[in-house]
Amino acid sequence: MMKLQKRIPLSAACFALLLGSLVQPSPADEPVASPALGKRLTRIDLDGHRGRRWQLEDFQQDSHLVVAFLGTECPLAKLYAVRLQSMHKTLADKGVRVIGVMSNRHDSLLDISAFAQRQSLTFPIVKDAGGRLADDLGATRTPEVFVFDDQRRLRYRGRVDDQYGIGYVRDNPRRNDLREAIDELLAGTEVSVPRTEAVGCIIGRKKDVQTDAAVTYGGQIAAILNRHCVECHREGEIAPFALTEYEEVAGWADMIAEVVRDQRMPPWHADPEHGKFANARRLSDEEKQLLYDWAQAGAPAGDLSNLPVPPAKVAGWQLPRQPDLVFNVSSQPFEVPAEGAVRYQYFRVDPKLDHDVWVEAAELKPGNRSVVHHILAFAVPKGQRRGLDGARGFLVGYVPGARVEPWPAGHAKRIPAGSELIFQVHYTPIGTAATDQSELGICLVDEATVTHEIVTTSAVQTRFAIPPGDADHPVAAVSPEFPADAKLLSMSPHMHVRGKSFEYAIKSTSEVLLSIPHYDFNWQTTYVLKQPLPLEAGDRIECRAVFDNSAANLNNPDPSKTVKWGDQTWDEMMIGYYHLSVPRDRDDSGPTTAERRRAAVERAVRLATFDRIDRDKDGKLTKAQTPRKLHKVFDDLDADGDGVLTRQEAETQ
Repeated sequence: MMKLQKRIPLSAACFALLLGSLVQPSPADEPVASPALGKRLTRIDLDGHRGRRWQLEDFQQDSHLVVAFLGTECPLAKLYAVRLQSMHKTLADKGVRVIGVMSNRHDSLLDISAFAQRQSLTFPIVKDAGGRLADDLGATRTPEVFVFDDQRRLRYRGRVDDQYGIGYVRDNPRRNDLREAIDELLAGTEVSVPRTEAVGCIIGRKKDVQTDAAVTYGGQIAAILNRHCVECHREGEIAPFALTEYEEVAGWADMIAEVVRDQRMPPWHADPEHGKFANARRLSDEEKQLLYDWAQAGAPAGDLSNLPVPPAKVAGWQLPRQPDLVFNVSSQPFEVPAEGAVRYQYFRVDPKLDHDVWVEAAELKPGNRSVVHHILAFAVPKGQRRGLDGARGFLVGYVPGARVEPWPAGHAKRIPAGSELIFQVHYTPIGTAATDQSELGICLVDEATVTHEIVTTSAVQTRFAIPPGDADHPVAAVSPEFPADAKLLSMSPHMHVRGKSFEYAIKSTSEVLLSIPHYDFNWQTTYVLKQPLPLEAGDRIECRAVFDNSAANLNNPDPSKTVKWGDQTWDEMMIGYYHLSVPRDRDDSGPTTAERRRAAVERAVRLATFDRIDRDKDGKLTKAQTPRKLHKVFDDLDADGDGVLTRQEAETQ
């Protein structure tokens, strides 16, 4: 089975977390002395990444000084560094100077220089060795900004704006806090909002180490990270920093403790009360406590002479053999901008299949893992619209951390002759412009060896309208009937940024198969059952979703609007994908189970299409009400030829 486990977009957050119990405070929870507004900045005496020594006197000609704490690997710092550079250029002639301060213990001058070059930064950037300036100002996060007036008195501190945060990204900021504070100061007025909460990565300070600590990096921590984190947190993968070297990991110790405690890492959202899953990502209570204790002890190194070897990296394709078919997802490399929200990209490819093919294994391979949030591939009849109809033909998906495992012997997916491939790609900016050209690889198998078809279908609801401000809007959907002898393999819930919770249940018994109490759009996970679940023929899956269209949902692009079905993230979807194993054997009484399954899916598509066109909801359509491209379908379904298509005819034909 394909194990789809999704990593959060770098533009949306630094990390995301797993289940954890609040055990004890970490060093990150200890308060840092916070200067009062009006405090004077009396000293800057720090080395720049180009070798110059910067002192406060160097900024005498500047009327206002913006001191911005940054980090070379923090995703939000990367994004906001670009914005600070833009402000530096536009405000320099007004006497506003930006200075970047790097206080992380693990950010070397070489790292800082590379960061400045990648982000094309021209304002001064200094290394705050020992964190003296960070301590003096009470800075705790990257990015965090402090604005001083011409008397070098603190007038504003906090975030740059509210576009990016932990777990969310908006198309545009709702409030440009830093720019508004500067404009008010330049106009000679008081800052209307002088303090906001900075969101980002904890500054990795050098701390006193407990020399007799029982928990050390060499003793326990490196092994925990290898088991749960390193597959993504390593060079060349999507994670914003590596967790393979002691000094690097020690600088992130407080942040690691925070994300584990907040249940953002490792990324796993299934309620443990329902279902057992082969791809569950969970830290044990003991492992979590070891991480907390290690951070509390100052991240001691221990014995580094015999560290565990990180898991091997997969070179090239993860498929069981070289793919028989390879397709570019996009015809040309796609250019991802340095910042902002990038709408979903859709690409179509004609594989030119003149006969059905059977897929033993498939893999989507990103061309640039640092910017690919996820890819979904669909195989659909040519000319299908990309939204609901495209979603019917789910083939394979990619999310960061995904690992390809071949299906059991005799199992395969079918791509019908004449299909085209539709790819949905979600890109996330990382603070520097990038390009990507991803690939789909497919391993084929002889149809004669296929005993079971892997069938992906869904419970889907397109007819909903989420009212403005509604924090708990329920939407339900029921799947087509199960074919005979089918087994459930895995489930893939899909909503957009207003998704709040999602649940799968067997309709006849109400048995809950999967519950996601806190749905996170940033992690499009496929939940793979430890053991395939036999299903009763004729039964169905019922999916229940809840949407949050309120202002309290930080992901919500506009809580004042009614939200309906749509492709983009500012629209919504409600799809409960699930994946079945269906025997291909034929009995003497009629069609194969695969044929019955396809008939059920086709019926569901007809009804969904009928309901979309039936504007007055009277259950009847005339040919004039039907789009021209569907006239032939209309004629085929109009059983009595009276020129009126009823919903019953659409269901039974």
